[in-house]
Amino acid sequence: MGRLRPSGGYRDTASFQTATIIYDGTYWFCEKFLDSRSRTVDQMAQAARSGRQNIAEGSRASATSSQTELRLLNVARASQEELLLDFEDYLRHRHLPKWAPDSPEAMAVRRVPQQFREDRSDRTDPTDLKALSDEERWALYAPWLEHDDPAVRANALICLIHQANYLLDQQIEALEAQFVQGGGYSEQLATARLAERRRRKADRSDPTDHIPACPECGRLMVLRTAKAGKNAGKQFWGCSAYPECKGVARL
Repeated sequence: MGRLRPSGGYRDTASFQTATIIYDGTYWFCEKFLDSRSRTVDQMAQAARSGRQNIAEGSRASATSSQTELRLLNVARASQEELLLDFEDYLRHRHLPKWAPDSPEAMAVRRVPQQFREDRSDRTDPTDLKALSDEERWALYAPWLEHDDPAVRANALICLIHQANYLLDQQIEALEAQFVQGGGYSEQLATARLAERRRRKADRSDPTDHIPACPECGRLMVLRTAKAGKNAGKQFWGCSAYPECKGVARL
C-alpha cells in the first residue's frame, strides 16, 4: 500500500520556484543597495526566506496534516506580503518611480514565462519553464534583477512577489476545497481503515473474520503457528483454553 497522502514535490511548483527567485533577488538587492548594518536588511532577507522555506515545509507536512500545510502556506503568503511592503517603502522613501501594473516595464517582467514558451513553441523537444535549473530561471529575469538601477530591481521584484502571491492564493484555495470535501489526514486515515476492515470481512481468505469454536469444548479458538514437526511454520486453530483443552482444527 502506498502513502495515504503524498508529500514533497515542492521544487517543481511554480510558487516555490518564483519564491526562490525572489529570495535570491532580495538577498543581492540588500547586499548592493542597503547598509548591511540596517535592521531592514535582516527583516527583508528573513521575509524572503520565510516565503520560500514555508512552502517547502508545508509540502512536506502535507502527508500528515492538511491544517499544518495550510497554516505554513499562509505564513509564506504573509511573508511575501511583508516583503512587498518593504520594496514599496524603499521606492517611496527615495522618491523613486513605482511601475503601474499595466506599464510596459511591468508587463515585460510578467510576460517572461509566456515569452519563454513562445520562443520554444517551434522546437521538437521544448523545455518547460519548470524543468529549468535555478540558474537558468534566474537568467530569464537577469536583465531586471541585475540592473544597476535599484528602482528597476525593486520594481521587478514587486512584480514577482505579486505573481508568487497569486500562485499561493490559488494553492491555498485549492487546499481548502480539498479539506472541505475530503477531510483532514485523520479523517482520511479513519476512512481508509474502515474500508480495509470491510475488504477483509468480505475476503473469506482471512481466517480472523470467522473464528471457529473448539470441537472438543466449544470455546473460541485462537490462530496459532506450529513451531516444530512436519507442519512447522504453518498456522492452525488451537483452543483458547490450552493447555486444559488441546482441541485443534485446520484452517
